[in-house]
Amino acid sequence: MNRLFPALVLALAASLLGGCGYNQLQSTDEQIKAAWAEVINQYQRRADLIPNLVNTVKGFAAQEKDVLLGVTEARSKVGTIQATPELLNDPQAFSRFQQAQGELSSALSRLMVVVERYPDLKSNQNFRDLQAQLEGTENRITVARNRYIKAVQEYNVVVRSFPSNLTAMLFGFKEKPQFTVEDEKAVSKPPTVDFSAPKPAPAK
Repeated sequence: MNRLFPALVLALAASLLGGCGYNQLQSTDEQIKAAWAEVINQYQRRADLIPNLVNTVKGFAAQEKDVLLGVTEARSKVGTIQATPELLNDPQAFSRFQQAQGELSSALSRLMVVVERYPDLKSNQNFRDLQAQLEGTENRITVARNRYIKAVQEYNVVVRSFPSNLTAMLFGFKEKPQFTVEDEKAVSKPPTVDFSAPKPAPAK
């Protein structure tokens, strides 16, 4: 009997924890970590494309120093933020990460506007390859962000719902910060980087 008692206690504890949402908290937390890893993977993919993109544009439009410098500096700022899983438990750090990525997106958008002035650049095969990779990466970022948003929504519901909220408080599970955008449509619509219909060069 003495040997059975610890096993019975463990079985009872496991049953109580499962019924109070502990297992669901663990499961949804792991889903967030997996979704976050994919977000970071795609953002890194974009960051890796930027040096070649900037150098290619520089070869045709070296005079656009401010725009090129803006992209380089925005990429550098992104690189200073350690996007570890621990960042997901720090709303302020998460906000800084999101702001840095947003600044990089804006810098890339300005670069793409500049490109419109240089037909020779737009017809360059190397640039077109980079543009296609960037467009594909932006699409993958959108998909990864949407998966992360969904995972956080599911987790936060568990954290706030009774009785799992009691388990969350007991074991230190807190709500995770969420991506926010001024225009929510931006979450599902990547920046336009399609140059298939070039405009005529401005008259000199």
